[in-house]
Amino acid sequence: MGDIQRPGALYQQVAAEIRKAIASGEFPPGAPLPSETQLIERYKVSRPTVRNAIAALRSEGLIDVVHGKGSFVRAIPAPALTINRSISRQDGVFTLGHIWEAAEEPTVYRTETTAATGNLLELAEGEALFGADRLLTDPATHARARHRTLIPFATADGTPLADTPDASPESVYTVLTEAGHELTWTETVSARMPQPDERATLELPEATPVIVATRITHGTDGQALILEELVTSATQAQFTYRLTANSTPA
Repeated sequence: MGDIQRPGALYQQVAAEIRKAIASGEFPPGAPLPSETQLIERYKVSRPTVRNAIAALRSEGLIDVVHGKGSFVRAIPAPALTINRSISRQDGVFTLGHIWEAAEEPTVYRTETTAATGNLLELAEGEALFGADRLLTDPATHARARHRTLIPFATADGTPLADTPDASPESVYTVLTEAGHELTWTETVSARMPQPDERATLELPEATPVIVATRITHGTDGQALILEELVTSATQAQFTYRLTANSTPA
């Protein structure tokens, strides 16, 4: 373990060592961890330190603690849901690759850009936005997802979106196309631990991360028009994309 420079961080160092053993395969998924007594002997630390390290790993979702049996490396099952994130268009009609069902009516509100959303939308902080939040379910697996659309007032101005900011993404794309935009999209995927309200809304088990797809719709000359965010369980779902090569000048 080496010399301890900060006594308060000792349990974190033990947790890091156990995490490393899990990553190396020494403790494979589904396998029990050594007992508290064995971990105390292995790392030359006290019982409270071992217990705090186990609690930290449990909060990260790396291990499960079974009362009366001990701690086990969490076995992460293969995602049950594959979400096709492609967009297609035929005869002026947009279609998304994955079909969701609405679990409830969308919530519509007015908000402003934050530093983060303003950067994505290429707007200053504090710019007016329409927001629409949807709770979605997958018909086959019943997995839940939260979808959020943020539409700048400047994008909605002079279009039906000013009156119906809760339109479906496909309808929003159609409105923007009819307004004269040639649309393109960029998407970023990340993972994080859920906020308390997300965990409750998505009915997530303890210590379950979420996967987040952030999609920007760009118009003519590449300007950012709207922001969408899809959040769902990272252990239950995975995203898939259809890739095409851009043509280049001869």
